Amino acid sequence: MKKVEVAIIGAGSAGLYSMSQVKRFTDNFVLIDGGELGTTCARVGCMPSKVMIQVAEDFHRRTIFDREGIEGEEHLSINEEDVMEHVQDLRDTFVDRTLSHSIDLLPEDKLIESHVHFIDANTLQSQDGEQIKANKIIIATGSRPVIPTAWREFSDKILTTDEVFELETLPESVAVIGLGVIGLEIGQSLHRLGVKVTGIDQLNTICGLDDDEVNKTAIDIINREFPLWLGEPAEITCLENGNLQVSAGEKNIEVEKIFASMGRRPNVDKLNLESTGLELSPNGVPVFNPNTMQLGNSSIYIAGDCNADKPILHEAGFEGRVAGYNIMQEKPVAFKTKTPLAITFCEPNIVTVGAKLSELDPQKTAIGEVKMAPVGRALIMGKNRGLIRLYADIKTGKLLGASMACVKGENLGHLICWCIEMQMTVHQMLGMPFYHPVIEEALQAALYNLKSKLEVEETHWPLEIQPLN
Repeated sequence: MKKVEVAIIGAGSAGLYSMSQVKRFTDNFVLIDGGELGTTCARVGCMPSKVMIQVAEDFHRRTIFDREGIEGEEHLSINEEDVMEHVQDLRDTFVDRTLSHSIDLLPEDKLIESHVHFIDANTLQSQDGEQIKANKIIIATGSRPVIPTAWREFSDKILTTDEVFELETLPESVAVIGLGVIGLEIGQSLHRLGVKVTGIDQLNTICGLDDDEVNKTAIDIINREFPLWLGEPAEITCLENGNLQVSAGEKNIEVEKIFASMGRRPNVDKLNLESTGLELSPNGVPVFNPNTMQLGNSSIYIAGDCNADKPILHEAGFEGRVAGYNIMQEKPVAFKTKTPLAITFCEPNIVTVGAKLSELDPQKTAIGEVKMAPVGRALIMGKNRGLIRLYADIKTGKLLGASMACVKGENLGHLICWCIEMQMTVHQMLGMPFYHPVIEEALQAALYNLKSKLEVEETHWPLEIQPLN
Protein backbone atom coordinates (compact mmCIF):
# COMPACT_ATOMS: atom_id res chain seq x y z
CA MET A 1 0.00 0.00 0.00
CA LYS A 2 1.25 3.45 -0.98
CA LYS A 3 0.63 6.14 1.66
CA VAL A 4 0.46 9.84 0.78
CA GLU A 5 -0.86 13.08 2.21
CA VAL A 6 -2.84 14.01 -0.94
CA ALA A 7 -4.05 12.00 -3.93
CA ILE A 8 -5.31 13.93 -6.96
CA ILE A 9 -7.44 11.83 -9.31
CA GLY A 10 -7.26 13.31 -12.79
CA ALA A 11 -4.46 15.09 -14.64
CA GLY A 12 -6.63 17.45 -16.65
CA SER A 13 -6.83 21.21 -16.18
CA ALA A 14 -8.57 21.05 -12.80
CA GLY A 15 -6.20 18.38 -11.50
CA LEU A 16 -3.09 20.26 -12.64
CA TYR A 17 -4.30 23.52 -11.08
CA SER A 18 -5.04 21.61 -7.88
CA MET A 19 -1.56 20.14 -7.91
CA SER A 20 0.02 23.59 -8.31
CA GLN A 21 -1.54 24.60 -4.98
CA VAL A 22 -0.88 21.34 -3.15
CA LYS A 23 2.82 21.56 -4.06
CA ARG A 24 3.04 24.85 -2.15
CA PHE A 25 2.40 22.96 1.09
CA THR A 26 3.70 19.41 0.61
CA ASP A 27 5.61 17.14 -1.74
CA ASN A 28 3.86 14.07 -0.32
CA PHE A 29 1.25 13.71 -3.07
CA VAL A 30 0.46 11.64 -6.15
CA LEU A 31 -1.27 12.55 -9.41
CA ILE A 32 -3.39 9.71 -10.82
CA ASP A 33 -4.73 9.38 -14.36
CA GLY A 34 -5.54 6.35 -16.48
CA GLY A 35 -6.36 8.13 -19.73
CA GLU A 36 -4.42 10.03 -22.35
CA LEU A 37 -2.46 12.82 -20.71
CA GLY A 38 -2.61 16.39 -21.96
CA THR A 39 -6.00 17.81 -20.75
CA THR A 40 -9.36 17.82 -22.52
CA CYS A 41 -8.81 21.44 -23.57
CA ALA A 42 -5.54 20.80 -25.37
CA ARG A 43 -6.35 17.38 -26.79
CA VAL A 44 -10.05 17.36 -27.79
CA GLY A 45 -11.53 20.66 -26.66
CA CYS A 46 -10.78 24.37 -26.73
CA MET A 47 -7.58 24.36 -28.73
CA PRO A 48 -8.03 21.95 -31.69
CA SER A 49 -11.56 23.28 -32.20
CA LYS A 50 -10.20 26.83 -32.52
CA VAL A 51 -7.65 25.66 -35.09
CA MET A 52 -10.44 24.15 -37.18
CA ILE A 53 -12.58 27.27 -36.72
CA GLN A 54 -9.72 29.52 -37.87
CA VAL A 55 -9.03 27.52 -41.03
CA ALA A 56 -12.76 27.42 -41.83
CA GLU A 57 -13.13 31.17 -41.23
CA ASP A 58 -10.12 31.98 -43.40
CA PHE A 59 -11.53 29.93 -46.27
CA HIS A 60 -15.04 31.33 -45.82
CA ARG A 61 -13.68 34.87 -46.14
CA ARG A 62 -13.49 34.30 -49.89
CA THR A 63 -17.29 34.67 -50.09
CA ILE A 64 -17.02 38.47 -49.79
CA PHE A 65 -13.97 38.89 -52.04
CA ASP A 66 -16.14 39.89 -54.99
CA ARG A 67 -17.71 42.85 -53.21
CA GLU A 68 -14.26 43.99 -52.07
CA GLY A 69 -12.89 43.84 -55.61
CA ILE A 70 -10.67 40.82 -54.93
CA GLU A 71 -10.74 38.39 -57.85
CA GLY A 72 -9.95 34.70 -58.06
CA GLU A 73 -11.94 33.24 -55.18
CA GLU A 74 -13.19 30.51 -57.52
CA HIS A 75 -9.65 29.13 -57.69
CA LEU A 76 -9.38 28.59 -53.93
CA SER A 77 -10.01 25.10 -52.59
CA ILE A 78 -9.60 22.96 -49.49
CA ASN A 79 -7.09 20.12 -49.22
CA GLU A 80 -8.83 18.10 -46.52
CA GLU A 81 -5.82 16.00 -45.59
CA ASP A 82 -3.61 19.07 -45.19
CA VAL A 83 -6.27 20.87 -43.17
CA MET A 84 -6.63 17.99 -40.75
CA GLU A 85 -2.87 17.52 -40.54
CA HIS A 86 -2.59 21.21 -39.59
CA VAL A 87 -5.27 20.77 -36.91
CA GLN A 88 -3.49 17.72 -35.53
CA ASP A 89 -0.04 19.33 -35.63
CA LEU A 90 -1.17 22.33 -33.62
CA ARG A 91 -3.19 20.06 -31.31
CA ASP A 92 -0.04 18.06 -30.61
CA THR A 93 1.87 21.28 -29.95
CA PHE A 94 -0.68 22.35 -27.35
CA VAL A 95 -0.63 18.90 -25.72
CA ASP A 96 3.18 18.83 -25.64
CA ARG A 97 3.29 22.29 -24.04
CA THR A 98 0.84 21.18 -21.37
CA LEU A 99 2.87 18.06 -20.62
CA SER A 100 6.24 19.81 -20.64
CA HIS A 101 5.07 22.40 -18.11
CA SER A 102 3.45 19.91 -15.75
CA ILE A 103 3.50 16.12 -16.10
CA ASP A 104 7.03 15.86 -17.52
CA LEU A 105 8.42 17.77 -14.53
CA LEU A 106 7.06 15.28 -12.00
CA PRO A 107 9.33 12.70 -10.36
CA GLU A 108 8.44 9.18 -11.47
CA ASP A 109 6.91 8.26 -8.13
CA LYS A 110 4.46 11.19 -8.24
CA LEU A 111 2.49 9.97 -11.29
CA ILE A 112 0.31 6.87 -11.29
CA GLU A 113 -0.97 6.06 -14.78
CA SER A 114 -4.04 4.02 -13.96
CA HIS A 115 -7.76 4.35 -13.40
CA VAL A 116 -8.69 4.05 -9.74
CA HIS A 117 -11.79 3.64 -7.61
CA PHE A 118 -12.58 4.19 -3.94
CA ILE A 119 -12.40 1.39 -1.39
CA ASP A 120 -13.37 3.80 1.36
CA ALA A 121 -13.15 7.58 1.93
CA ASN A 122 -9.36 7.45 2.27
CA THR A 123 -8.37 4.47 0.12
CA LEU A 124 -8.09 4.11 -3.65
CA GLN A 125 -7.35 1.02 -5.69
CA SER A 126 -5.69 0.99 -9.11
CA GLN A 127 -6.42 -1.35 -12.01
CA ASP A 128 -3.56 -3.65 -11.06
CA GLY A 129 -4.74 -3.93 -7.46
CA GLU A 130 -2.35 -1.45 -5.86
CA GLN A 131 -3.91 0.52 -3.03
CA ILE A 132 -3.21 4.18 -2.27
CA LYS A 133 -3.96 5.42 1.23
CA ALA A 134 -4.44 9.19 1.23
CA ASN A 135 -5.32 11.52 4.08
CA LYS A 136 -6.93 13.87 1.54
CA ILE A 137 -8.27 13.30 -1.96
CA ILE A 138 -9.18 15.63 -4.85
CA ILE A 139 -11.54 14.31 -7.53
CA ALA A 140 -10.82 15.97 -10.89
CA THR A 141 -11.74 13.22 -13.34
CA GLY A 142 -13.30 15.39 -16.06
CA SER A 143 -16.11 14.33 -18.38
CA ARG A 144 -16.84 12.52 -21.63
CA PRO A 145 -19.29 13.02 -24.54
CA VAL A 146 -22.82 11.68 -24.12
CA ILE A 147 -23.89 9.04 -26.64
CA PRO A 148 -27.46 7.69 -26.33
CA THR A 149 -27.62 3.93 -25.74
CA ALA A 150 -30.00 3.52 -28.69
CA TRP A 151 -27.28 4.73 -31.06
CA ARG A 152 -24.79 1.96 -30.28
CA GLU A 153 -25.82 -0.07 -33.33
CA PHE A 154 -24.33 2.58 -35.64
CA SER A 155 -21.57 3.85 -33.35
CA ASP A 156 -19.06 3.65 -36.22
CA LYS A 157 -21.05 6.45 -37.91
CA ILE A 158 -20.97 8.78 -34.91
CA LEU A 159 -18.38 11.47 -34.37
CA THR A 160 -17.77 13.33 -31.12
CA THR A 161 -14.94 15.64 -30.11
CA ASP A 162 -12.98 12.48 -29.28
CA GLU A 163 -12.97 11.47 -32.96
CA VAL A 164 -13.50 14.53 -35.15
CA PHE A 165 -9.97 15.92 -34.76
CA GLU A 166 -8.49 12.53 -35.68
CA LEU A 167 -10.10 12.49 -39.13
CA GLU A 168 -7.77 12.42 -42.13
CA THR A 169 -10.51 13.43 -44.57
CA LEU A 170 -13.93 14.95 -44.03
CA PRO A 171 -17.30 13.24 -44.61
CA GLU A 172 -19.51 14.49 -47.43
CA SER A 173 -22.50 15.09 -45.14
CA VAL A 174 -23.08 15.40 -41.41
CA ALA A 175 -26.07 15.88 -39.14
CA VAL A 176 -25.01 17.84 -36.06
CA ILE A 177 -27.30 16.78 -33.23
CA GLY A 178 -27.20 19.20 -30.32
CA LEU A 179 -26.67 22.91 -31.00
CA GLY A 180 -24.86 23.97 -27.89
CA VAL A 181 -21.38 25.47 -27.91
CA ILE A 182 -19.57 22.46 -29.39
CA GLY A 183 -22.26 21.60 -31.94
CA LEU A 184 -22.37 25.11 -33.38
CA GLU A 185 -18.61 25.59 -33.45
CA ILE A 186 -17.84 22.27 -35.15
CA GLY A 187 -20.97 22.31 -37.30
CA GLN A 188 -20.25 25.72 -38.80
CA SER A 189 -16.59 24.85 -39.31
CA LEU A 190 -17.43 21.63 -41.16
CA HIS A 191 -19.92 23.53 -43.33
CA ARG A 192 -17.33 26.16 -44.23
CA LEU A 193 -14.85 23.42 -45.10
CA GLY A 194 -17.27 21.98 -47.68
CA VAL A 195 -19.27 19.41 -45.70
CA LYS A 196 -23.05 19.40 -46.18
CA VAL A 197 -24.25 20.13 -42.63
CA THR A 198 -27.70 20.07 -41.04
CA GLY A 199 -28.04 21.25 -37.43
CA ILE A 200 -30.70 19.66 -35.23
CA ASP A 201 -31.84 20.36 -31.68
CA GLN A 202 -35.02 19.43 -29.84
CA LEU A 203 -35.03 22.86 -28.19
CA ASN A 204 -36.01 26.09 -29.91
CA THR A 205 -32.91 27.81 -28.56
CA ILE A 206 -29.24 27.48 -29.40
CA CYS A 207 -26.22 27.78 -27.12
CA GLY A 208 -28.45 27.93 -24.06
CA LEU A 209 -29.59 31.47 -24.95
CA ASP A 210 -32.55 32.57 -22.85
CA ASP A 211 -32.81 36.06 -24.33
CA ASP A 212 -35.40 35.54 -27.07
CA GLU A 213 -34.22 38.49 -29.16
CA VAL A 214 -30.59 37.40 -29.22
CA ASN A 215 -31.64 33.81 -29.84
CA LYS A 216 -33.75 34.83 -32.84
CA THR A 217 -30.91 36.92 -34.23
CA ALA A 218 -28.34 34.13 -33.84
CA ILE A 219 -30.62 31.55 -35.44
CA ASP A 220 -31.41 33.86 -38.37
CA ILE A 221 -27.73 34.54 -39.11
CA ILE A 222 -26.50 30.96 -38.83
CA ASN A 223 -29.51 29.59 -40.71
CA ARG A 224 -28.33 31.59 -43.73
CA GLU A 225 -25.27 29.32 -43.90
CA PHE A 226 -26.74 25.90 -43.16
CA PRO A 227 -30.21 24.68 -42.11
CA LEU A 228 -31.14 24.53 -38.43
CA TRP A 229 -33.98 22.19 -37.48
CA LEU A 230 -35.26 23.20 -34.06
CA GLY A 231 -38.00 22.06 -31.71
CA GLU A 232 -38.09 18.35 -32.58
CA PRO A 233 -35.94 15.43 -31.32
CA ALA A 234 -33.81 13.56 -33.83
CA GLU A 235 -34.58 9.98 -34.81
CA ILE A 236 -32.01 7.89 -36.66
CA THR A 237 -32.27 4.77 -38.81
CA CYS A 238 -29.66 2.84 -40.78
CA LEU A 239 -30.04 2.64 -44.56
CA GLU A 240 -29.02 -0.27 -46.77
CA ASN A 241 -26.29 1.81 -48.42
CA GLY A 242 -24.56 2.32 -45.08
CA ASN A 243 -25.69 5.91 -44.59
CA LEU A 244 -28.05 7.15 -41.90
CA GLN A 245 -31.45 8.74 -42.24
CA VAL A 246 -32.03 11.44 -39.67
CA SER A 247 -35.56 12.68 -39.03
CA ALA A 248 -36.84 15.55 -36.90
CA GLY A 249 -40.60 16.05 -37.04
CA GLU A 250 -41.60 16.06 -40.71
CA LYS A 251 -38.06 16.76 -41.94
CA ASN A 252 -35.54 14.09 -42.85
CA ILE A 253 -32.16 13.86 -44.51
CA GLU A 254 -29.66 11.20 -45.49
CA VAL A 255 -26.15 11.72 -44.12
CA GLU A 256 -22.84 9.93 -44.01
CA LYS A 257 -22.03 10.77 -40.38
CA ILE A 258 -23.52 12.20 -37.21
CA PHE A 259 -21.68 14.67 -35.02
CA ALA A 260 -23.12 14.12 -31.55
CA SER A 261 -23.02 17.18 -29.33
CA MET A 262 -25.53 16.35 -26.62
CA GLY A 263 -23.54 17.33 -23.58
CA ARG A 264 -20.86 15.65 -21.52
CA ARG A 265 -21.17 13.12 -18.72
CA PRO A 266 -19.15 13.56 -15.50
CA ASN A 267 -16.54 10.82 -15.08
CA VAL A 268 -17.64 9.79 -11.60
CA ASP A 269 -19.72 6.70 -12.36
CA LYS A 270 -16.77 4.27 -12.10
CA LEU A 271 -15.24 5.70 -8.90
CA ASN A 272 -17.42 3.64 -6.54
CA LEU A 273 -18.32 6.81 -4.65
CA GLU A 274 -20.95 4.90 -2.69
CA SER A 275 -18.13 3.43 -0.58
CA THR A 276 -17.14 6.90 0.67
CA GLY A 277 -20.36 7.59 2.55
CA LEU A 278 -20.69 10.93 0.72
CA GLU A 279 -24.04 12.41 -0.21
CA LEU A 280 -24.63 12.00 -3.95
CA SER A 281 -26.96 13.99 -6.20
CA PRO A 282 -29.37 12.14 -8.56
CA ASN A 283 -26.79 12.23 -11.39
CA GLY A 284 -24.22 10.49 -9.19
CA VAL A 285 -22.10 13.59 -8.61
CA PRO A 286 -21.18 14.22 -4.95
CA VAL A 287 -22.88 17.20 -3.31
CA PHE A 288 -20.25 19.92 -2.89
CA ASN A 289 -19.80 23.49 -1.68
CA PRO A 290 -19.13 25.67 -4.78
CA ASN A 291 -17.24 28.23 -2.68
CA THR A 292 -14.86 25.74 -1.02
CA MET A 293 -15.15 22.69 -3.36
CA GLN A 294 -15.40 20.47 -0.27
CA LEU A 295 -17.66 17.40 -0.21
CA GLY A 296 -19.69 17.73 2.97
CA ASN A 297 -17.32 17.84 5.95
CA SER A 298 -15.00 15.23 4.48
CA SER A 299 -11.35 15.38 3.47
CA ILE A 300 -12.41 14.94 -0.17
CA TYR A 301 -12.70 17.84 -2.61
CA ILE A 302 -13.87 18.05 -6.24
CA ALA A 303 -13.00 20.33 -9.17
CA GLY A 304 -13.62 20.71 -12.89
CA ASP A 305 -16.05 19.12 -15.33
CA CYS A 306 -16.65 16.08 -13.11
CA ASN A 307 -18.83 18.16 -10.78
CA ALA A 308 -21.27 18.92 -13.67
CA ASP A 309 -21.50 22.58 -12.69
CA LYS A 310 -19.53 24.85 -15.04
CA PRO A 311 -17.72 22.79 -17.72
CA ILE A 312 -15.48 25.63 -18.89
CA LEU A 313 -11.68 25.70 -18.63
CA HIS A 314 -11.28 28.94 -16.67
CA GLU A 315 -13.87 27.67 -14.19
CA ALA A 316 -12.02 24.37 -13.90
CA GLY A 317 -8.83 26.32 -13.22
CA PHE A 318 -10.54 28.39 -10.53
CA GLU A 319 -12.08 25.34 -8.88
CA GLY A 320 -8.79 23.46 -9.05
CA ARG A 321 -6.95 26.26 -7.28
CA VAL A 322 -9.65 26.50 -4.62
CA ALA A 323 -9.70 22.74 -4.04
CA GLY A 324 -5.89 22.48 -3.96
CA TYR A 325 -5.54 25.37 -1.55
CA ASN A 326 -8.40 24.41 0.76
CA ILE A 327 -7.46 20.77 1.07
CA MET A 328 -4.25 21.86 2.78
CA GLN A 329 -5.95 24.15 5.32
CA GLU A 330 -7.23 23.26 8.76
CA LYS A 331 -10.47 24.99 7.82
CA PRO A 332 -11.47 25.61 4.18
CA VAL A 333 -11.85 29.18 2.96
CA ALA A 334 -15.01 30.21 1.09
CA PHE A 335 -14.00 32.00 -2.12
CA LYS A 336 -16.20 34.30 -4.19
CA THR A 337 -17.10 32.68 -7.49
CA LYS A 338 -16.31 34.48 -10.74
CA THR A 339 -18.81 36.42 -12.83
CA PRO A 340 -20.27 33.89 -15.31
CA LEU A 341 -18.87 34.16 -18.83
CA ALA A 342 -19.66 31.80 -21.71
CA ILE A 343 -18.41 32.20 -25.29
CA THR A 344 -19.27 30.24 -28.42
CA PHE A 345 -16.65 30.84 -31.12
CA CYS A 346 -18.99 30.45 -34.08
CA GLU A 347 -19.61 33.42 -36.36
CA PRO A 348 -21.07 35.58 -35.04
CA ASN A 349 -19.72 34.90 -31.55
CA ILE A 350 -22.51 34.03 -29.12
CA VAL A 351 -21.78 35.30 -25.61
CA THR A 352 -23.57 35.44 -22.28
CA VAL A 353 -22.16 37.36 -19.32
CA GLY A 354 -23.29 37.76 -15.74
CA ALA A 355 -26.95 37.21 -14.89
CA LYS A 356 -29.20 35.63 -17.50
CA LEU A 357 -32.36 37.51 -18.43
CA SER A 358 -34.52 34.74 -16.96
CA GLU A 359 -32.83 35.26 -13.58
CA LEU A 360 -33.76 38.95 -13.36
CA ASP A 361 -36.93 40.65 -12.16
CA PRO A 362 -38.52 42.36 -15.21
CA GLN A 363 -39.88 45.12 -13.00
CA LYS A 364 -36.44 45.99 -11.66
CA THR A 365 -34.41 45.51 -14.84
CA ALA A 366 -33.68 47.87 -17.72
CA ILE A 367 -32.60 46.46 -21.09
CA GLY A 368 -30.51 48.33 -23.64
CA GLU A 369 -29.57 47.08 -27.07
CA VAL A 370 -27.88 47.88 -30.33
CA LYS A 371 -28.10 46.16 -33.70
CA MET A 372 -24.78 45.67 -35.42
CA ALA A 373 -25.99 46.72 -38.90
CA PRO A 374 -24.90 50.41 -38.69
CA VAL A 375 -21.70 49.85 -36.68
CA GLY A 376 -18.95 51.23 -38.91
CA ARG A 377 -16.13 48.83 -38.01
CA ALA A 378 -18.42 45.81 -38.36
CA LEU A 379 -19.66 47.08 -41.74
CA ILE A 380 -16.07 47.46 -42.97
CA MET A 381 -15.32 43.89 -41.86
CA GLY A 382 -18.40 42.58 -43.66
CA LYS A 383 -19.67 41.19 -40.36
CA ASN A 384 -22.38 43.64 -39.33
CA ARG A 385 -25.18 41.21 -38.59
CA GLY A 386 -25.92 40.77 -34.92
CA LEU A 387 -27.36 42.14 -31.70
CA ILE A 388 -26.05 43.19 -28.27
CA ARG A 389 -28.39 43.31 -25.26
CA LEU A 390 -27.36 44.66 -21.84
CA TYR A 391 -29.21 44.34 -18.51
CA ALA A 392 -28.95 46.76 -15.58
CA ASP A 393 -30.67 47.55 -12.30
CA ILE A 394 -33.26 50.15 -13.29
CA LYS A 395 -32.86 52.16 -10.07
CA THR A 396 -29.06 52.20 -9.64
CA GLY A 397 -27.79 51.63 -13.17
CA LYS A 398 -25.55 48.79 -11.97
CA LEU A 399 -24.73 46.47 -14.88
CA LEU A 400 -26.03 42.96 -14.23
CA GLY A 401 -25.60 40.92 -17.38
CA ALA A 402 -25.48 40.76 -21.16
CA SER A 403 -26.27 38.53 -24.10
CA MET A 404 -25.03 39.00 -27.63
CA ALA A 405 -24.54 37.50 -31.06
CA CYS A 406 -21.99 39.67 -32.83
CA VAL A 407 -18.52 39.92 -34.30
CA LYS A 408 -15.75 40.18 -31.67
CA GLY A 409 -18.20 39.09 -29.00
CA GLU A 410 -15.32 37.23 -27.34
CA ASN A 411 -13.65 40.61 -26.68
CA LEU A 412 -16.77 42.58 -25.79
CA GLY A 413 -17.81 39.80 -23.43
CA HIS A 414 -14.58 40.14 -21.48
CA LEU A 415 -14.95 43.91 -21.14
CA ILE A 416 -18.51 43.52 -19.88
CA CYS A 417 -17.51 40.69 -17.55
CA TRP A 418 -14.75 42.79 -15.98
CA CYS A 419 -17.17 45.71 -15.51
CA ILE A 420 -19.72 43.47 -13.79
CA GLU A 421 -16.98 41.99 -11.61
CA MET A 422 -16.03 45.54 -10.58
CA GLN A 423 -19.74 46.32 -9.93
CA MET A 424 -19.68 49.26 -12.34
CA THR A 425 -22.74 51.24 -13.37
CA VAL A 426 -23.82 52.20 -16.87
CA HIS A 427 -22.81 55.80 -16.09
CA GLN A 428 -19.32 54.76 -15.02
CA MET A 429 -18.86 52.68 -18.15
CA LEU A 430 -19.94 55.57 -20.36
CA GLY A 431 -17.33 57.71 -18.63
CA MET A 432 -14.61 55.43 -20.06
CA PRO A 433 -12.86 56.30 -23.35
CA PHE A 434 -14.00 54.68 -26.59
CA TYR A 435 -11.78 54.84 -29.68
CA HIS A 436 -13.08 55.26 -33.24
CA PRO A 437 -13.63 53.21 -35.32
CA VAL A 438 -13.72 50.04 -33.21
CA ILE A 439 -16.25 47.30 -32.44
CA GLU A 440 -16.37 48.59 -28.87
CA GLU A 441 -18.41 51.54 -30.17
CA ALA A 442 -21.29 49.09 -30.47
CA LEU A 443 -21.03 48.54 -26.72
CA GLN A 444 -21.00 52.31 -26.21
CA ALA A 445 -24.19 52.64 -28.27
CA ALA A 446 -25.88 49.86 -26.30
CA LEU A 447 -24.90 51.60 -23.05
CA TYR A 448 -26.44 54.89 -24.22
CA ASN A 449 -29.62 53.04 -25.15
CA LEU A 450 -29.60 51.37 -21.73
CA LYS A 451 -29.01 54.70 -19.97
CA SER A 452 -32.19 56.07 -21.50
CA LYS A 453 -34.18 53.28 -19.80
CA LEU A 454 -32.82 53.90 -16.29
CA GLU A 455 -34.61 55.67 -13.47
CA VAL A 456 -31.41 57.39 -12.33
CA GLU A 457 -31.05 61.14 -11.81
CA GLU A 458 -28.87 62.77 -14.48
CA THR A 459 -25.94 65.06 -13.71
CA HIS A 460 -25.98 68.49 -15.39
CA TRP A 461 -22.84 67.76 -17.42
CA PRO A 462 -22.51 65.24 -20.26
CA LEU A 463 -21.67 61.77 -18.94
CA GLU A 464 -18.68 61.35 -21.23
CA ILE A 465 -17.12 64.60 -19.99
CA GLN A 466 -16.18 64.42 -16.32
CA PRO A 467 -15.27 67.56 -14.29
CA LEU A 468 -12.02 67.68 -12.34
CA ASN A 469 -13.78 68.57 -9.07
